[in-house]
Amino acid sequence: MLVYYGILLSVSLYFVKRWVNARRIGPRPPGPPPLPVLGNLLNLPKEKQWETFQKWAQTYGDIVSLSVVGRTMILLNSRQEAIEMLEGKGNLYSDRPSIPILEFMGWTNSPALAQSKSQAWKQGRKFFHQLFGTNAFVARFNSVQERETRQFLLRMLEDSDDLSGNIRTTMVAIIMRIAYGYHVKSVDDPFVRSAEQALEDFSNVTAPGKFLVNLIPALKHMPGWAPGGGFKRLLPGWVKTVSDTVEKPHSFVKRQMALGIAEDSTTSRLLEENGGDSIDLETELSIKWIGTTMYLAAADTSTISIKAFFMAMTLFPECQKKAQAELDAVVGRSRLPDCTDRDSLPYVHALVLEVMRCHTAIPLGFPHTVSEDNIYKGYYIPRDSMIMPNIWAMTHDPVVHPDPMTFNPERFLSSAGHSPEPDPRHVIFGFGRRICPGRLLADTSVFLSCAMTLSVFDISPHMENGTPVLPVMDHMSGTISHPPPFKCTIRPRSEAAVALIHAS
Repeated sequence: MLVYYGILLSVSLYFVKRWVNARRIGPRPPGPPPLPVLGNLLNLPKEKQWETFQKWAQTYGDIVSLSVVGRTMILLNSRQEAIEMLEGKGNLYSDRPSIPILEFMGWTNSPALAQSKSQAWKQGRKFFHQLFGTNAFVARFNSVQERETRQFLLRMLEDSDDLSGNIRTTMVAIIMRIAYGYHVKSVDDPFVRSAEQALEDFSNVTAPGKFLVNLIPALKHMPGWAPGGGFKRLLPGWVKTVSDTVEKPHSFVKRQMALGIAEDSTTSRLLEENGGDSIDLETELSIKWIGTTMYLAAADTSTISIKAFFMAMTLFPECQKKAQAELDAVVGRSRLPDCTDRDSLPYVHALVLEVMRCHTAIPLGFPHTVSEDNIYKGYYIPRDSMIMPNIWAMTHDPVVHPDPMTFNPERFLSSAGHSPEPDPRHVIFGFGRRICPGRLLADTSVFLSCAMTLSVFDISPHMENGTPVLPVMDHMSGTISHPPPFKCTIRPRSEAAVALIHAS
């Protein structure tokens, strides 16, 4: 116990020293008054933190400062502040916070979570840009996305009650096909189960306040039986899941390549372009994590957006009918829309943007950290401060998006006396050097799912005893936020639509 109290004393002295130094340099941004030692820990809401953070902005401004057990958190509640800080000063604000449990589990090898000066991040960023940096590059994967989305239509025709499962299976199939050339038939696939467990573990260990060691890193030295060290008893299972998720699909690709039967994929391309069998271990590790990061970053968020689309169409039939009328006029009913039709479907495009705006899959984004002490607009931002962009607040800012709680695709269309509102994709995929490298791929997946679905299906409320049961358009709590569970009725628009689904 003496060791335990010694660590706590050392941590306390460290934070006191940081606080004294900060007082000499300048004020931090305003925020709720902190308590001694705990800071604003008790102010943090348990659920839907983004809504509370937006309310704080009305009192303290768009830049809000918190202190949580000695660590500074900076909340950015406006698009402008996020762009100026995270993009305008990206050389300082592009690190990721140190999360001890993720380090133990091996997650820091992921370019999405690695520090900006690490080889994992530099190499990963280079590879992602090569694969997905431009629309022309992403177009190489259009045929995969179109093929798997047609399979989604067939699954919905056969079993429309399993909407969530069908969406998930499709998004997983797209990512696994592109990343590994691996064909997924269901979410019960062993590779998928491993990745899903890794994602669940990740969400669990990063939940605010769930594990004290993430707030007080010194506790990582505590034995498993001591207060604050209990996470170590769970580590072996977590580490194995991460290892299986990273290693097994990669090994599958290498076996297929050795046999000369590997399907084209990002993993096979990167291996071939970087030495094949003679590749160095560090580069191969980066390639392994490219595939894993693609899956873990895209499968969940794209699934969320498409579920939100079905919810919106259930609630707003007039928007559904406008989109279907445009599809019928531009594409017709003898074929399905594809990626080349997007520019000719302005209303469908606007509808997809409005779905993304209304339901933000990652409401608080992924936090950045500042790599050195910095003065920003007269405020002192200490080194290692956690910077959290409140993306939900940005997409629901009444100044940027008037009447933000109303679903209105027309807000993104030009008309007499009306300019389109800012594109939500400029904030929902993150900022600066940490912007989501797979954003173009994800955007295409969501558009295809929405456009193809509307071409052949009508979506309406679920009926119980002759009464429509309307879903509630809301966000569930969590780092990654799903819509609440709901039911809807999905029926083919015509016999010709059924024939088209089968023919595709």
